[in-house]
Amino acid sequence: MKVLVAYATRHGSTAGIASRIAETLTAAGHEATAVPVDQVTTLDEYEAVVLGSAAYMYHWLKPAVQFARQHHSALAERPLWLFSSGPVGSTTVDDQGRIVDEKGRDVFESSRPKDVDELATLLHPRGDRVFFGAYDPEADPVGFGERMLKLIPAAKDSLPAGDFRDWQAIEDWAREIAGSLTSTDED
Repeated sequence: MKVLVAYATRHGSTAGIASRIAETLTAAGHEATAVPVDQVTTLDEYEAVVLGSAAYMYHWLKPAVQFARQHHSALAERPLWLFSSGPVGSTTVDDQGRIVDEKGRDVFESSRPKDVDELATLLHPRGDRVFFGAYDPEADPVGFGERMLKLIPAAKDSLPAGDFRDWQAIEDWAREIAGSLTSTDED
């Protein structure tokens, strides 16, 4: 099956996740390609789509949301999965094995972007996932919010720096998608 892994990224972390998803799908026997949303003009050649975005302040990046709205008919008629990249930092595990923040809330549930609910209603994805992202405080700021944070001395240390992407979780999810596509292909 030919799969598009479309994504919007600000600093490249989400692009890395999209690439790993495409590589894992390809290794599982599908023809998958990771492409930035602003470089996709049509979905005609793809049989399935995985769409993802970096999330900032509980929202997907505008190019990803615009892409989803623009192509909503084509996306809704294909197998579709959504992913978000965003939370960073050290987390703990609660007594049920869930990854939780310092207040005991499930990190992935509490950081799920608000746009995903709207898009799920519009697009009917087969699933969605939130993955940890990466943060480099030395990276050039992109957008108004990041520029403002650079002006506040204490803000530089407000987020933990590092690459928190869980490659095993990303590959496991991509293999789940591959399995679903294989069973759909056999039907």
